[in-house]
Amino acid sequence: MNRKKLPLQSIYSHLSGRASVSASKRGSITVEAAMAVPLFFLAVVSLLYLMEIAAIRTSVRSGLQYAGKKAAAEAGALPGVMPAKLERDVVHAVGEKRLDRSIVLGGSSGISCGGSRLSSRTGVGELVAVYQVRLPIPVFGTPPLRYQEKLRIKAWTGYERSGFGAEREETVYVTETGLVYHKDYHCTYLELSIHMVSSGELGGLRNSGGGKYYPCEHCMRGSAGGGVYITDTGDRYHSSLSCSGLKRTVYAVPLSEAVGKGACSRCGG
Repeated sequence: MNRKKLPLQSIYSHLSGRASVSASKRGSITVEAAMAVPLFFLAVVSLLYLMEIAAIRTSVRSGLQYAGKKAAAEAGALPGVMPAKLERDVVHAVGEKRLDRSIVLGGSSGISCGGSRLSSRTGVGELVAVYQVRLPIPVFGTPPLRYQEKLRIKAWTGYERSGFGAEREETVYVTETGLVYHKDYHCTYLELSIHMVSSGELGGLRNSGGGKYYPCEHCMRGSAGGGVYITDTGDRYHSSLSCSGLKRTVYAVPLSEAVGKGACSRCGG
């Protein structure tokens, strides 16, 4: 029986064709693997950050509940809620170190309760905690995400009559001795600008109203030596940053309860 012999060149061509197809398949698999691995890790990282965001939201809500219980218990002695105290209580409940290590923008100082208010007339209030979460994934350039947690509380001051207060009434901010109300929680009249100066400069310094500075009745004992603390709008100098004269107690109340107070010239317009 005669067998037909293939030319040697045909055999080489056939084998090289099979080798090129095999190499092409291996190359495509390598490219697909190189693309799939980063996408897989990106999906895993995204899932981890979604879980972290859910954990942070749960922690802030729990912290707001803790702060709300304290605010409700103290409502009988205070004319409203103090946003700064709410922020401290929320941070205390969540944990300052936990927030500083988290993806919350600003860490423990990134929680703002400036939108909270409590009516001393009805005892009903709404606590709000606002914060931002940063996503450290530079591929998409995603801006920080804003989250807001809300909680309604009822102080132990009686019951709420239907239609007694305006549900969406504007919130304003007042101090214990102030004669005006503020619409901005960060108004410069509420956030004191404190400067340290030498005692030798006091004689030539004037506040924003043109008045002189006098020793504080609470913290100054004897003559001023070394550095002292003054503010732009105050008329006292202090020896200690912890002096009560350098602190403002700010309350958030409905506008209707700021009776007898005028609007702030800077933020009340």
